[in-house]
Amino acid sequence: MEFSVSKADLVRELGLTQGVVEKKTTIPILSNILVETDDEQVWLTATDLELGIRCACPARIKKEGAGTIPARRLLDYVRLLPDADLQVKLGDNQWASFVCGRSRTRIAGMSRESFPELPQMPEPLAGIPLSVLSEMISRTIFAISAEESRFTLNGALLILKESGLVMVATDGHRLAIVEKNLSLPGLSGSYRALLPKKAMSEIQKLASDDSSKQIEFSGNENHLFFRIDKRLLLSRKLTGNFPDYERVLPKDHPHKLTIQRDELKSAIERVAQFADERSRAIRLQILKEELKVHSSISETGESEETIPVEFSGPDVEIGFNAQYLLDFLRSVDQSEVEFHFKDANSAGELRPHAGAADTSYRYVVMPMRI
Repeated sequence: MEFSVSKADLVRELGLTQGVVEKKTTIPILSNILVETDDEQVWLTATDLELGIRCACPARIKKEGAGTIPARRLLDYVRLLPDADLQVKLGDNQWASFVCGRSRTRIAGMSRESFPELPQMPEPLAGIPLSVLSEMISRTIFAISAEESRFTLNGALLILKESGLVMVATDGHRLAIVEKNLSLPGLSGSYRALLPKKAMSEIQKLASDDSSKQIEFSGNENHLFFRIDKRLLLSRKLTGNFPDYERVLPKDHPHKLTIQRDELKSAIERVAQFADERSRAIRLQILKEELKVHSSISETGESEETIPVEFSGPDVEIGFNAQYLLDFLRSVDQSEVEFHFKDANSAGELRPHAGAADTSYRYVVMPMRI
């Protein structure tokens, strides 16, 4: 195999594969990237057996072929080269030679024979705007459970239906749900799947490159597929049943506060410095004309902030995990947020105030005993 490629093009595509490449593995080939050529491009493939990515960059092909090269070392080296064309040659002995300007380097590769074969993408089920999917992920990903034993909560539930998209994530203490009304070209009926957290992070990386594009989405019995132009991300589905999230969503919230987002976020960030490191517990005290945010640790100090609000209900004091509230406040860009609640022992709910008409975003948080 022999080809020449622009250093900038190669670095861009190699960068997208790094989140998928297995760093600590008992299977050495998974630390490598598969490099293949066809008529006018180089294809790069990486997998950790749960997630796979395949992307291409234009190249001038002198001799077709395939082989694998250590992914991290390849990116670290190519990134340091000057902006010029890079000549790459992979010999029958699996050593890859690189020539760029005055630089000459050889890296030991491995035969492609033991590199896993990625499944082929079936016919697309629907086209989804990448910006929409990325925004839904950013508003739910932080609510995914970090406990590996609760594997059905280690991802988000993705629902495609004729009226639009739904994404739900929960860790048992909080739940984030985004519903987006839009037309999904190609979709007939509905489709549900559990999307792993790692795949969600990789979709966000693809969106950061250019979020104006459309994703072609598909799925088979075991995998989910996301294709953007010549880039294909595929993920093994999570198995099991996601909880009945509709039962968790509060039906009755008699009280509501509208609060300046930045003011509330800053107050919680400061007060949380004096919250217990493990529980992160703070107290919200809702009075007639003010919201008090308070925390204290007897040995190290205490802090209280007051925010003016308009409230006509009874005085109430509710405990929450400060980090849970901050996760929501950092994920929205509206200037005001709504806090819906019933009493000190019931779940509270945060929503953006005056959000987009075609989008519903609800964030339910269980209270804490303080």
